[in-house]
Amino acid sequence: MVAAYEFINCDAGKAELVVRVLRKIKGLKQAHVVTGLHDIIAYVEAPTMKDLTKLIISKIQGTKGVGRTVTCIVVNGN
Repeated sequence: MVAAYEFINCDAGKAELVVRVLRKIKGLKQAHVVTGLHDIIAYVEAPTMKDLTKLIISKIQGTKGVGRTVTCIVVNGN
């Protein structure tokens, strides 16, 4: 299993709408609207790096209202 934290910036005023859409994506385990540099922080898991890449690019970055993402892959976790 490959996991990552996804830091997401949304179009102005769209974070609540975007997080509701993201929470329906298979493989996205948690998503929260936060304060600070990013609008949403999500935790995602996938069986392989290839699947994780598809999840991030096709599903998360493809979501209307998502402007930019930063991906931090988990390298040491349980």
